[in-house]
Amino acid sequence: MSAAFDGANQSNGAGNSAAESSSPANPDGSGNSARRKFRAGILGATGLVGQRLVSLLANHPWFDLTAVAASERSSGKRYAEAANWHLDAPIPDRARDLIVKGLEPTLDCDFVFSALDSSVAGPAEEEFARAGYPVVSNSKNHRMAADVPLLIPEVNAAHLDAIPLQQKNRGYDTGFIVTNPNCSTAGLVLVLKPLADAFGLEKVFVVTLQAISGAGYPGVASMDIQGNVIPFIGGEEEKMESEPQKLLGRWDGARFVDAGLGLSAHCNRVPVVEGHLECVSLSLKKIASLNEVREALSTFKIDAALAALPSAIRHPVVVLDEENRPQPRRDVNAGNGMAAVVGRVRECPILDVKLTLLSHNLVRGAAGAALLNAELLAARGFFNRRVGIAGEASPVAEQVSR
Repeated sequence: MSAAFDGANQSNGAGNSAAESSSPANPDGSGNSARRKFRAGILGATGLVGQRLVSLLANHPWFDLTAVAASERSSGKRYAEAANWHLDAPIPDRARDLIVKGLEPTLDCDFVFSALDSSVAGPAEEEFARAGYPVVSNSKNHRMAADVPLLIPEVNAAHLDAIPLQQKNRGYDTGFIVTNPNCSTAGLVLVLKPLADAFGLEKVFVVTLQAISGAGYPGVASMDIQGNVIPFIGGEEEKMESEPQKLLGRWDGARFVDAGLGLSAHCNRVPVVEGHLECVSLSLKKIASLNEVREALSTFKIDAALAALPSAIRHPVVVLDEENRPQPRRDVNAGNGMAAVVGRVRECPILDVKLTLLSHNLVRGAAGAALLNAELLAARGFFNRRVGIAGEASPVAEQVSR
């Protein structure tokens, strides 16, 4: 794997000759990668997460953005006119002149990302899956469904084995739904995974300090959040107390078996733009020193096959030694926003260990998570080219080791 895709200097969406030559987007090594790319669509493309997806897909080696969809008020407009753009970088040229479509499953693409609001995501995602589109969702509606994978590739890639049963249960053909977790759960579980593997986990207590961008746009009123902390985020604590059970559990061939953790969460909204900070205390099944805990976190790495996915980083957990880190302003973009940053690993007088972690809520916790899920699905051969591209044959997908 190229060094450009490893560690904190990884560049999402940038070219990687080694990965590109063997990727599902260009399986024959012909170099004609533009012709072989999978066509991606985005539902809810004008929102904050949708905009981040648009940005991440620019120059992606495997995917080409060909369709954007949103609500009726945006339908029929050029994307540049419909999107109230909030990112620092300008709208990618590829997206500017795309015409925003409605939420009907007639988009010119091979699969769709869903960045829809939960008020409409449930039935819309089901309709697209029923019409044959693989749906890679950031929305909460289907995360805890009995036959839908809730996925973090570095944690539970084997949960994709549930897709055939989902298709059978729901009468889907080539379509299906895969979800990524809640923005605060994503960073937490990425840190819990190596600890669960090394020592086992019994109880987790977490207090979150969550950025305002997690509330979308226009989000929290300025008079409410300025110089303030709001100790309530609707539905957030329930998601943090349930989603890790599924993520750290297992698929037994017929159902998801929960991890059996004791979980308690307090969730707060703070006046930070990007980056969810979490203060975590946990009890381990095996006795471990603080050095052993730090080593388990800092040496956690994914296998080479997963690391070859364009948005992946080999070491997705970064451990800092400074006593006042991590900090959103300094550390939120570690690993191009795909790393979970850990600091202040120390003894807990009530449980065993406590630590502080930080993750980028719009990248690791939303758009980047969905993009990485799509890359894994493509590598596993779950995407097919839909009718509409003359002369295109389905790619021979390189299977990623489980």
